[in-house]
Amino acid sequence: MPGITDVHVHIEPYRSLKPEILETLWRTIPARDQASQLADDPRAFLAHLDSIGVERACLINYIAPEVMGFTEDVNRFVSEFAREDRQRLIPFGSVHPKRTRDPKRDVERLASKWEMGGMKIHPPHQLFAANAYADGKLPALRTIYKTAERLGMPVTIHTGTSVFPGARSKYGDPIALDDVAQDFPDLTILMAHGGRPLWCDTAFYLLRRHPNVFLDTSSIPPKRLLEWFPRLEEIADKVVFGSDWPGPGVPGIREEIEGLQALPLSERTKEQILQTNARRLMK
Repeated sequence: MPGITDVHVHIEPYRSLKPEILETLWRTIPARDQASQLADDPRAFLAHLDSIGVERACLINYIAPEVMGFTEDVNRFVSEFAREDRQRLIPFGSVHPKRTRDPKRDVERLASKWEMGGMKIHPPHQLFAANAYADGKLPALRTIYKTAERLGMPVTIHTGTSVFPGARSKYGDPIALDDVAQDFPDLTILMAHGGRPLWCDTAFYLLRRHPNVFLDTSSIPPKRLLEWFPRLEEIADKVVFGSDWPGPGVPGIREEIEGLQALPLSERTKEQILQTNARRLMK
């Protein structure tokens, strides 16, 4: 039996965050000292995963100097962090379509040079819609998706709102993924946060409509999961567990797991969400 995978943990170079972003983050997370310690020390983070019964974690990073302050250095940071145990730590990196001069080369470098297991697109923080290539104004984004599809690299796309200063939540509408899923049918798309809290019905439609779209539960409080996705069991094979730790309001990875395990779901559904679906998607 495969162990639990958390597909959405924010191990990031937090010192590069803008001061106003860092202040918002520290104000909204319960354990600042622990979060900063674990983000600095991969061995301590692995020990933490052991203590809470998590086998693997996807380490989410993205380039967003406009809002967050993160630059291309996130790729070096997360790649080096994950080298402590690449079987258990799966780095997710970034290519910013507005900053790259050669998007095909830069996505290929994520796989070859940085050994990334996936990549992240964050529309509200990078200030473009997930389908911004469709009108021809951001062709680099099309190349990014096309190259990730060819490489078999999963792409996590933020959907839903964001509380950080400067974020544009209008870009979080998951309907943009309808284009992405159709234009790149062999691309594995992890729809982070399920459009919460404004667009969960849209997210559910997309999950049923497109075989290559999966729900990453990160930043959905377990007690709200069945409120926002009451027919979750119908898509049990399309759902993977993510904690979003240490994101705003997230008490901890263990607490998120325990909250999900307490839901009135079948044991098979819980096993799929916490274990087997991610094992199938993440290499």
